Amino acid sequence: MTEFTQHTMETAPEESRTLLENSQKVFGRIPGLHAVMAEAPALLQGYQQLHKLFAEQTSFDKDELTVVWQSINVEHACHYCVPAHTGIAKMMKVDDEITDALRNETPLPNDRLEALRTFTLAVVRDRGNVDDAVVTAFLDAGFTKRQVLEVILGVSQKVMSNYTNHLAETPIDEPMKAFAWEKARKEAA
Repeated sequence: MTEFTQHTMETAPEESRTLLENSQKVFGRIPGLHAVMAEAPALLQGYQQLHKLFAEQTSFDKDELTVVWQSINVEHACHYCVPAHTGIAKMMKVDDEITDALRNETPLPNDRLEALRTFTLAVVRDRGNVDDAVVTAFLDAGFTKRQVLEVILGVSQKVMSNYTNHLAETPIDEPMKAFAWEKARKEAA
């Protein structure tokens, strides 16, 4: 396996140092994902920018943000991001029932959130070639065309982190180890 460096402020490329300082300010530490991404300053910058845009400038509430993030993380079986976003959901005061349903791939507590998960997974699985009936069902659940496009922003952010974590096998950060996760195996029919 190719090993990737988890950079510190001292070892990171010069262009990544300000970005890592930002991570330190936001999280009180440098998350392992950011430490790995620091190898490619443009990747870390792009990820931080997409995260900020998705979290702060979309029309999704905290529960909906969590549904988009975790649906993608679970679909991609990201060993790092599922625990990280479990911790983030707790900090955002998202109901554990939502988090548990996402982690366990069981039904969400309401039809609106389930429609968001279904649509998000369709975007991921179909690589954006989503059947119009799926889009219509999403809109009929009370979402907007703006939110159709905002899901793409969330997918873009998560592809960057999930794929980086797969390639680097990023170790789970100490504060998130309590939320360790493995994708459940589906029983054969």
